[in-house]
Amino acid sequence: MSDLSVGFSLFLVAWIVIMIGLMATGGFFMFRKFLKRLPKEDGNSILDWEEYYVEQTRHLWSASQRNLLEELVEPVPELFRDIARQKIAGKIGELALQKQKKSITDDILIEGYIRATPKRDHKFLIRTLEKKDIDLTPYQPLLDQ
Repeated sequence: MSDLSVGFSLFLVAWIVIMIGLMATGGFFMFRKFLKRLPKEDGNSILDWEEYYVEQTRHLWSASQRNLLEELVEPVPELFRDIARQKIAGKIGELALQKQKKSITDDILIEGYIRATPKRDHKFLIRTLEKKDIDLTPYQPLLDQ
């Protein structure tokens, strides 16, 4: 076997491994999205409820609250930022409706942000809130859950 054929064989094997890895990663994220789209017992999916809460509370958001939400999702990689924004806004809307608020306040926004963020990402969440000079003391029970 010549050096060229061994090198080409290694290249092909590496290319195959990389392609399988990329396809598996893409498939994983597509499957997660598919699971979130499946209807639950009430007939609506997780994404349906997120969209519902966003639509029901759209008029409660002020420009400053929208800007704060944008600043809070800024650390999220751009590829996932829209998904994170939708999930966080949905949770904020859900809390606002449950508490029958007339507008989205900083407290509701931060509570929804904490509740919508997975526990594994709380260190990034805390760092982001501290950069904004937001006192975390009232939200400590949420962070400890």
